[in-house]
Amino acid sequence: MMTVVRLIGVVACLGVMGLASVAGAQGGSRRNGGGNYQQYFGNANDYYVPPDWTGNPVYEGRVTFVRVKYRGYEKWAQQGPGWAHDYPRAEMHFDKIMREITSMRMFIEAPPVFGSTILALDDPLLFKYPIAYLSEPGGWHMTPTEVAGFRKYISRGGFIIFDDMGSRGFDVPNLVVEWQKAFPTAKLMELPQNHPVFDSFFKVDFAKVQGYYGRAEFYAFYEDNDPKKRLLAVVNNNNDLGEWIEFSDRGFNVTPSNEAYKLAVNYFVYALTH
Repeated sequence: MMTVVRLIGVVACLGVMGLASVAGAQGGSRRNGGGNYQQYFGNANDYYVPPDWTGNPVYEGRVTFVRVKYRGYEKWAQQGPGWAHDYPRAEMHFDKIMREITSMRMFIEAPPVFGSTILALDDPLLFKYPIAYLSEPGGWHMTPTEVAGFRKYISRGGFIIFDDMGSRGFDVPNLVVEWQKAFPTAKLMELPQNHPVFDSFFKVDFAKVQGYYGRAEFYAFYEDNDPKKRLLAVVNNNNDLGEWIEFSDRGFNVTPSNEAYKLAVNYFVYALTH
C-alpha cells in the first residue's frame, strides 16, 4: 500500500511536471484568489462548452476520468457552470497520481485533448465508463432522456462521485430531488468513516479533511437503500475535492490536498473492484 509520505512527494512533483498547455485555465480560484464572480444563467436547453475543451479522447478501453455535464447552468465568470469547475487541471493532476501509484494507465493527454471525457447522462458512450464525476449538483436538472440514461447507468453498475457542494445550502436537497427522479424510493444515507471505501487504498485521516465551513460530510446512495448492498454513489458535502486537487501544484494547503487525493483514489479503486 502506498505510504502518505510518497503521496506527498508525488503531489510536490506535479509542480515540476507542470501543465503549460492549460496554464490559462480557470482564471482563478475561489479559495486561492483571483477571478470575477458575476453570476448569470445560461439557456436551459444549452450545454456550456469549457474554453479549454477541444474534444473528448478516443475510447480505447483504458480507465478515463468522466465528467458529467448538464443542460442549463448557473455560471460564474471565468469558471463556467458548476459541472465544469476545476476542468481540466483537476483530472489531469488526478490522472498523473493514479499513474504513479497504481498499474492503471489512465488517459492524461493527447494534445489538443486533455484530462477527461465530458458526457451527458443520456449519451450512450457513458456506458463504456464505470465511474463518473459530477460537480456542484445544485445546478443539476435532468431532462427525461437524461433521467432514463442515468437510471440505466446506475442500474447496470455505474458509480458516481458528487463533489463541490454544500457551501450554499441547496446542493444536497437538489441532488436528492434529481436522484429520486430515477429512483423514487432512494434515500440519501450517511457514509460512515469505517466504510471500506475510505480504506480501499489509502487510510483517510478525517481530522485533516478540510470542509468549506467546519467538518466535511460524506453521504451515499445504496442499492435498495441497504448499506450491505452495492454502493451506488458517494457524496462529498461541504467539501471540494476537485479544487484541492486542481491547485495542488501551487503549494497551497498541502495537507488537505493530500487527503483530497486519498479520497479520490479510494473512490476509484473501490468502484473498480466492487
